[in-house]
Amino acid sequence: MNRTTQTAQEPGEASFSTGEVARRLGVSPTTVRSWDRRYGIGAGTRTQGSHRRWSPQDMARLERMCGLTATGVPPAEAARLAVGSLPPPPVVPSPAPAPTSAGGRAGEGMRLGGVRAECRGVVRAALRLDAGALDELLTTVIRDLGLVTAWTEVIMPALHAAGRKWEGEPDRYVEVEHFLSWHVSGALRRAGPPLPPGKSRGAVTLLACAPQENHTLPLEVLAASLTERALPVRMFGAALPAESLLGAVERTGPVVVGLWAQSRATADRTLADRVADLRWGPQGARRKPSVLALGPGWSGTSAHVRPHGLAEAVATVEARVAQHHRGRRRHSTASR
Repeated sequence: MNRTTQTAQEPGEASFSTGEVARRLGVSPTTVRSWDRRYGIGAGTRTQGSHRRWSPQDMARLERMCGLTATGVPPAEAARLAVGSLPPPPVVPSPAPAPTSAGGRAGEGMRLGGVRAECRGVVRAALRLDAGALDELLTTVIRDLGLVTAWTEVIMPALHAAGRKWEGEPDRYVEVEHFLSWHVSGALRRAGPPLPPGKSRGAVTLLACAPQENHTLPLEVLAASLTERALPVRMFGAALPAESLLGAVERTGPVVVGLWAQSRATADRTLADRVADLRWGPQGARRKPSVLALGPGWSGTSAHVRPHGLAEAVATVEARVAQHHRGRRRHSTASR
């Protein structure tokens, strides 16, 4: 691609430094310069000291490029489209070649590996702290792919990339991880309409974090996935005290109780056993909940049922609910 023609600005026309452009776009100045060098989408003028000065038209091209890359279009292609040389291509939701970690490429320094184009778009929007683009992308992938696939192939790889980058560079990217997590949580809550009142009182699944556990997103996506399948859920979120959990189980009589633990330090086997020992119902038909030990904190223990991944957790709950309904039909028939 040819570099943009460098012409003198009209007197009084607004112009921006590279730092100002970077702040407006939510990227680093290095990334803006790299787009100029690599893709020719640069400043229309320079000062006598060869400093770039960006006009409103230059800004408009860069903003269009950012919008295109947020949808998964590769940077080189997005640059060509931004200067109007080609019509926009359809975004194909298929695995793309592994991006590099160079500035301005997918992930802005995060190594993503061979991920879907939608994942690269989510990461770019998060890095720019672009709330509107991120919400739109998350809503679209959940709608088009379904919650299980969207979580497994798009959202979770993006969260892991942000987490790994934060661990490697503690002074950077913390805000990106928090920003992304917040918007994912919002997208999950918007993912499906609530169940009607009558339906919500059926065979309930109760979900809670262990008493010392604060990581809620995996439970939130499980709750949303069950709601998507019209399965009633009671979600209690982070760090629910043990006695409060036991009280909630006794009050709701759930078919399944899912306990999330991110680390071994928060996995409470004694609490899981206490939940599993609870009984309720009429004499002769008393029942107890199935306890699902969810999360990596239960690794290496023999704690109850341990689904591996979101899809298996959803399938396990569906199977337990179906088994519950079969048992109720048998009891109803026998009591006639």
